[in-house]
Amino acid sequence: MIKESFVFLEKCSNAKEISFWKQGITNWQEFLARKKVAGIAAAKKEFYNRKIREAQQALTEDDATYFVGKLPAKEMWRLYPYFKNDCCFLDIETDSYGRITVVGISNYYNTNTFVKGFNLEKNLLEKELAKYKLIVTFNGSSFDLPKLRKQLQLEVRMPHIDLKPLCVKLDLKGGLKEVEKILNLKRPAHLYGNPVELWKAFHASGDREYLELLVDYNKEDIENLKGIMNVVYGKMREKIQR
Repeated sequence: MIKESFVFLEKCSNAKEISFWKQGITNWQEFLARKKVAGIAAAKKEFYNRKIREAQQALTEDDATYFVGKLPAKEMWRLYPYFKNDCCFLDIETDSYGRITVVGISNYYNTNTFVKGFNLEKNLLEKELAKYKLIVTFNGSSFDLPKLRKQLQLEVRMPHIDLKPLCVKLDLKGGLKEVEKILNLKRPAHLYGNPVELWKAFHASGDREYLELLVDYNKEDIENLKGIMNVVYGKMREKIQR
């Protein structure tokens, strides 16, 4: 989808992008091949040509950060297919005071979990995140990433897809559990509990069974993020290309 996108170009609105598509200019190569494009001046066409070639070079070098600050945050989902193999899904849990207790980071195959009092350290999280070029969360812009920034001084600089505002745009309203239900994404019955209470029980008793349940709960959140991401990508693509 990113190679069919033009909204990363300066002053190129969604409406302008759609006008390109209607002219049969549905990808970067077609844009570059046209001598003239209706609706833009010759000088702007040359400027856009340069920027598209820059973007092509960035993709050749697998440099997803090129699109940070160029592609609007609400359009970052367009990067997903290209960087899917270098994408991670992140979810955090907190205690009743809002302090981070668990951070889960997963690709499509494995989840690495970082737990307070065991391995929840800035340098370990940075090392893990350095493996990836794109990050997906649910409400991470308002919750997960600010928590990581404030409590661990951890800055996430790679492109970020926040599923929550995209779900709202698609009329999939509510928190993660509500969206799961709408999309019929199942989770084991014992993982519908309260993560705050699980941490409290572990902290009070020292019984690792509570901690293991909390970690499993976090992993299940992440697994369902993957399902939601796939649905959201398909629906967003349909929505803009109608």
